[in-house]
Amino acid sequence: MKAQGKSNPSLWWQLSWQLSIVVSSMIAVVIVGLCVYGVMKLSPNIGLWNDLSATLDESLSLDPQKGLVVTEGPALRALKAKNETLWFVVSTPDGHAATFGTVPAVYAELARYVHLMTDADIRGGSGISEVASAESIETTSGPVRIMFGGTSNARASFLTLLAGTYPIYVPLLAVLLPAVFFSVPHIVRRALAGLSSVVRKAPEIDPRRPGSKLPVKDVPREVVPLIVSFNSILERLEEQFQARQRFLIDAAHELRTPIAIMQTRIEGLPGPDQQRLMEDVARLGETAEQLLAFERNDQVNDRREVVDLVDIARTVVAELAPLALSAGYDISFETQIEKYDMQGNPFALPRAISNIVRNAIDHGGNKGLIHVSVLANGEIAISDEGQGIPEDQQERIFEPFYRVTPKSTGAGLGLSLVKKIVANHNGRIVLESNPSGSTFRVRF
Repeated sequence: MKAQGKSNPSLWWQLSWQLSIVVSSMIAVVIVGLCVYGVMKLSPNIGLWNDLSATLDESLSLDPQKGLVVTEGPALRALKAKNETLWFVVSTPDGHAATFGTVPAVYAELARYVHLMTDADIRGGSGISEVASAESIETTSGPVRIMFGGTSNARASFLTLLAGTYPIYVPLLAVLLPAVFFSVPHIVRRALAGLSSVVRKAPEIDPRRPGSKLPVKDVPREVVPLIVSFNSILERLEEQFQARQRFLIDAAHELRTPIAIMQTRIEGLPGPDQQRLMEDVARLGETAEQLLAFERNDQVNDRREVVDLVDIARTVVAELAPLALSAGYDISFETQIEKYDMQGNPFALPRAISNIVRNAIDHGGNKGLIHVSVLANGEIAISDEGQGIPEDQQERIFEPFYRVTPKSTGAGLGLSLVKKIVANHNGRIVLESNPSGSTFRVRF
């Protein structure tokens, strides 16, 4: 079954980038807003200065006799109309000054030193709301220093304030925003750690194993109902598996007694039909035994101890050699190593190897060599010289009750049981077959 999760959106990724964008936007709005608000409070004349500085080239001139002269041109006249209390004192760096408008008394004395000022916001003291500002600027009349004020009816535009404050907020955002995009994914990953444990546990769930459940501990509250529902389904499946196992085991046990009685009675029958009836009863008995083994494998697959694959393969060959020889085969055993230990089930592994050898005896054509070998890497290979298995049936022979030849002996459970036993030991079985024979390779 192919995994379907790769095409699904990642919850971690969706939460990470969405939260990062939201948090970053909020931080940017707060920082920029605070910077703009701070500039508006600390430098309330920034809007007035933008308007005033645009008029200075037209309004200022140097007269050889009078020095610096302020001329009220159209631009300055328009600004004066918007701000009736507009005033400023402008001076060259060497002290030649000119005045426009009425300078408030609180700033009159300070205005005498405007040529010494470059950049300042000056507050007159408690009870005085008007703020004076000082700037320096390059004009067509040369560099000048200016002190100005007045109550402006027009506030500075938001873009003007943004342009005036970017040296403050840009460095802050350059530090904070990458930190947000780096830290939020880690925070989300930690918050979803409980789900990660569920994801790791899910592939290990086996309804046939009692008590198999997904963990609920440390899982987000919103996901708990889903996991509880899934665990309830597992409990029902477990009950159904156990009921099926009990039924099949009981049925197989119940079949043993009548089969034994039939076999005893048939042995006493005279005539040529006795051998055929004995074969039919033997096949029925083998079916019952395979059913028992099939279900018992689910119950004992958790048992593990150190087993020697070489010894298991050698013992199976020794036990089945008389059966193979009587059926017309030669049988041999070969090993590249003296011992190969692994953790395995001491009852299931011998049955798996035995079933493959029995399959070769049953379907190898009653001629040729059955060869069992253990390679240096622990792989067990069982080969015969029969007619082989058609390619379109090579996968199906591992299905329960499937037989390549419907009229052949056996119940069709042997290789299916082999596949289950090998899978329970984290191994795989590979079939190589052609018209001159078949080889089963069991790899752990």
